[in-house]
Amino acid sequence: MRDTSSLSRRQFVQLAAAAAVASPLLARGAEESTDGYLNGRLYKTLKIGMVRAGKSLEEKFAIAKEAGFDGIELNCPGINVEEVRAAIKATGLPVDGSVNAGHWGVRHTDADPETRAKALESLKEALRQTHAIGGNSVLLVVGRGGKGGDGPEDEIWKRSVDNISQALPLASELGIHIAIENVWNKFCYDHEGDHNQTADKFVKYVDEFHSPWVGMQFDIGNHWKYGSMGDWIRQLDKRVVKLDLKGFSRELGKFTKIGEGDLDWADVRKALAEIQYTGWAAAEVGGGDLERLKEVSANMDRVFGLTPNA
Repeated sequence: MRDTSSLSRRQFVQLAAAAAVASPLLARGAEESTDGYLNGRLYKTLKIGMVRAGKSLEEKFAIAKEAGFDGIELNCPGINVEEVRAAIKATGLPVDGSVNAGHWGVRHTDADPETRAKALESLKEALRQTHAIGGNSVLLVVGRGGKGGDGPEDEIWKRSVDNISQALPLASELGIHIAIENVWNKFCYDHEGDHNQTADKFVKYVDEFHSPWVGMQFDIGNHWKYGSMGDWIRQLDKRVVKLDLKGFSRELGKFTKIGEGDLDWADVRKALAEIQYTGWAAAEVGGGDLERLKEVSANMDRVFGLTPNA
C-alpha cells in the first residue's frame, strides 16, 4: 500500500520550494503593477467653491461633471437640501461629502465652552445635511494650536476629543465619517520643524476616538513640507477615509498646481496601493471655468496614474 502521509509531505516540500523560487518574481510583479492600482478605485471630486462658472447649482454640477469629476463636495451646514437633490437628479453627479462650514472660526479647541457647543452643533447639523443629500463624510479642521491659538497641545487635544466625541452617536446612526483634515493649524505636527516629521500624532489622535466613524481626509499637499507623504499614508493606513490634494514645492516653499512642485507622487501612488486605498480624492486648488476644471481633472489623472473613464 502507498504511504499517503509520505506523499503528502513530499508534495508539501515540492510546493514550498516552488513557491520560494516564484515569490521574488511575484513580489516584483506586484510592485511593478502599483501604478495602475488606482484605476477603477479612485474617484475624483472637488470643492464646490472651485466651480466659478454657472449661475445655478444645477449648472455648477453639470460643469463639474463635464470637466471629468465623479462627485462634488459642498459646505455644510447652510445648504438647501431640496435644491441639492434636484441638482443631483438633473445631472447624475453625486455629492460625496461636505466640508464643515465655519470650522476655522468656531472651533472645537476653543477655551470657551459656549463656542465649543456651537462647534458641536455645527458639526451635527453638517452630518444631518450631508446624510440628507447622500454624502458619506464631513471634513473637519479640529482647531488651532501654537502661538496665537487656543492653548497648549495637550489641552486642545483633550478639549477637542471630548467635544467631537459627542457627535459620534449621530455619525454612527447616519453612517457618516467625521474626516479630520491635516492642515497648517499647528496641531499634531511641529510648524517650525523640518521635513523629517512623521504622522505619529495624527495616528494617536484619530485612535483616541475609538470609533470607525472618525478618520482622516488626508491632504497630500498640505504636509509635504514637513514629511514624506507616502510614509504618512502608510502610517495612517486604514484611517484614511478620503484624500485632499494640491501640489507643493519645498524648494520654493509654496503651494502649486497639482503635479507641479517636487511632491513625490510616485511614492504616494505606491503607498495608496500598499494600504489598498479605494475611495474619493478631492481637488483643493484654484478653480475657474470649465477649461480650468478640465485642467485640474487632467492633472489628477496624471499624478494618480489614472486612465480617463477607466
